[in-house]
Amino acid sequence: APWGSFPLTEFVVLLGIGLCVAGFAIGITSSRGQTAFVGGLVLGSLAGLEMAIRDHYAGYRSHTTMLAGACAVPTMIGTSLLLGEIAPGLPIFLIAAVGVVVFGVTWPLFRRAFQRRSGGASFR
Repeated sequence: APWGSFPLTEFVVLLGIGLCVAGFAIGITSSRGQTAFVGGLVLGSLAGLEMAIRDHYAGYRSHTTMLAGACAVPTMIGTSLLLGEIAPGLPIFLIAAVGVVVFGVTWPLFRRAFQRRSGGASFR
């Protein structure tokens, strides 16, 4: 990792767990509690994604599907937000089609990257 031996990912996961617990302690029905809870989920998810990226590009474990999905979902969200302003009432299947295309393009790229890093293995 670029930050050396400092356990940054572990601290981010711990902070995410702490925020989720704080969200429940504050009260999940209040806006502060919801913000803390969602912040904890986001931090935990980003830490998991970072770990998956490191595993994948080290050739340790293949996370091809998760990484392709991590590209497709934000693309779908961005497309929905952008086109929702331009063309309200856009059918959901068009947004899903964008996600399928992004997933379909990135999946083989991530698979080839893992194969190069793992010495030819497609999965582990």
